[in-house]
Amino acid sequence: MSVNWSLGMAAGTALVLELIVLFFLLRFLRSLGVTSPNYQGIQIPVAAGISFPATLFLVYGIERLAGCYPGETAAVYLAAVTGISLLGLIDDLLGTRDTLGFRGHIRKLLKGELTTGGLKAVGGGLVALYTSVMLFSTWQDILINTLLIALFTNLINLLDLRPGRAIKGFLTVFVILLFATDPELFLFGPVVAAVIAYFPFDLKAKAMMGDSGSNILGFTLGVVCATGSDMPARLGVLGFLILVHLFTERYSLTEIIERWALLRFLDNLGRGGERRGQ
Repeated sequence: MSVNWSLGMAAGTALVLELIVLFFLLRFLRSLGVTSPNYQGIQIPVAAGISFPATLFLVYGIERLAGCYPGETAAVYLAAVTGISLLGLIDDLLGTRDTLGFRGHIRKLLKGELTTGGLKAVGGGLVALYTSVMLFSTWQDILINTLLIALFTNLINLLDLRPGRAIKGFLTVFVILLFATDPELFLFGPVVAAVIAYFPFDLKAKAMMGDSGSNILGFTLGVVCATGSDMPARLGVLGFLILVHLFTERYSLTEIIERWALLRFLDNLGRGGERRGQ
């Protein structure tokens, strides 16, 4: 089979399987009352992002049978994606919003108080470290890539405050990395296809992927950058991510987006009218 046909089949399979998983998952979440108010106060299913690991397990199995399985990297990636999604799920289901910002969670952690946000930060750092140790050998690569993956993970989480915003950010950065790096498409193509299949549900506020989904998107961008870029490029991206995180500790991204007409237009693009209930 040709490489292009195989990639197309993998992406198409992921898209179809994601829709099937969502069909059952969203009904399951509603039946259990696993809902949360969105920014308009409408109760919708939350933690829909757990559909992504489920889809990836299925697709990678099919890829293996088709002879185009991306090997050991896929096993490491899938284990890490599952872990990072479960950390997000804990925050989605049990988290409170009385402590905001990375520094707030770290302050409580230093006082001996573990918040779900603190658990997510520490656990996410450990998952990033695990991934770097498994995929790289030198201490320089492990250190830089751990920071890169962890900060990318949190970056998409910061964007996930309005319908479709985090996925728009993810797809934009992924396209940039697609041209700027050399990603393993058999590995990352299925998750992009799954995200695209889920996108209309998020954009139209029919579901929230929650941290269980946004963690996966940011983590994926971090792994793409870490595995496909040389050290100078990674250092440049790491410096940019650090500046963004320092900035967002003091200023609200939502307020900035609302002030700039172009950003506001792109942020609202595709949402349509306000949704009044489910």
